[in-house]
Amino acid sequence: MKYRSRSDITTMILESSRSGASKTKIMYNAYLSYTQVVAYLKYLQQNDLLKYDEHTQLYKPTEKGLKFLNLSDKLSKMTVNNSS
Repeated sequence: MKYRSRSDITTMILESSRSGASKTKIMYNAYLSYTQVVAYLKYLQQNDLLKYDEHTQLYKPTEKGLKFLNLSDKLSKMTVNNSS
């Protein structure tokens, strides 16, 4: 697998948790080890991009996390259009 930036991995985590996801689901969807997913989840929660719902025991993006996803998608579309 090619090198992925922190923002690429953040996007993958937020995308996989859009409708709610367990730590295991996020780990498999983002192709991360357990140690990596724990570190990223902590980082994303500290930066208010991801929240853990105690009731459902799932991770979900916050409003700020959804904005990040939206901007990431726009940026990706811009770079794809410009490289053609």
